[in-house]
Amino acid sequence: MKQARNPDTIHPPVGRYVHSIEISGESRLLFISGQVGKALDGSVPSDPIAQFELALGNVVANLEAAGFERTDLVKIVTYVVGELDPAGRREVIERVLGSHVTTSTLLFISALAAPEYKVEIDAVAAR
Repeated sequence: MKQARNPDTIHPPVGRYVHSIEISGESRLLFISGQVGKALDGSVPSDPIAQFELALGNVVANLEAAGFERTDLVKIVTYVVGELDPAGRREVIERVLGSHVTTSTLLFISALAAPEYKVEIDAVAAR
């Protein structure tokens, strides 16, 4: 069972996430390695939002391959090199995840595994 919480003893979330999710009972956990904005054909778009959308889509593909659903996501961590349009990021999340919210961390870093990568997302899911 998953229980999302936004304690009233701290500030409300400043974006599209919840402060914590508790997993209790018998659950399957899925830990997804960092997914970059690389298409199946190996192409990597130069636009960071396009990379973000591909990376999030790759997270979803990992969920589906393991028999999980988008609503099973409990944590996403996004690593960004350079800038990422906040409104564009929120729009992609809403389009891909619908009304489902997760815990979330957004980090701006100096580099990823290859210079063409501008975005990477790792995730945790529970079912």
